[in-house]
Amino acid sequence: MGTFSCLVRVSGLDGERSADVEAMVDTGAAYSALPGGLLRELGVEPDRRRRLRLADGRLREVDTAEARVTVNGESATTVVVFGADDAPLLLGAHALEGLGLAVDPVGRRLVPDEHIMY
Repeated sequence: MGTFSCLVRVSGLDGERSADVEAMVDTGAAYSALPGGLLRELGVEPDRRRRLRLADGRLREVDTAEARVTVNGESATTVVVFGADDAPLLLGAHALEGLGLAVDPVGRRLVPDEHIMY
């Protein structure tokens, strides 16, 4: 599919502070990953440790929390991973589902998605 990035507004659940960041769209990642320092600046504090498998196969315990993300005018709360401050920013599948967005691989963009409810 190739990779592409998009503009994401991230905020704490209280919405008091927010930041606009460029994040790589990664449908292979369950959760979004953002620099831990940025999340803390926005008032987001870790509330859970999760065991996740990294792309290289290693298992790792990571701090996570809930944050609000907004993309293309759509907004949702989602699980975010506290990443290293120099690590890539990722917009993962959980956030995309919550936002009702899907990947257009040809246009390399996010588009509205129809979810099936049954």
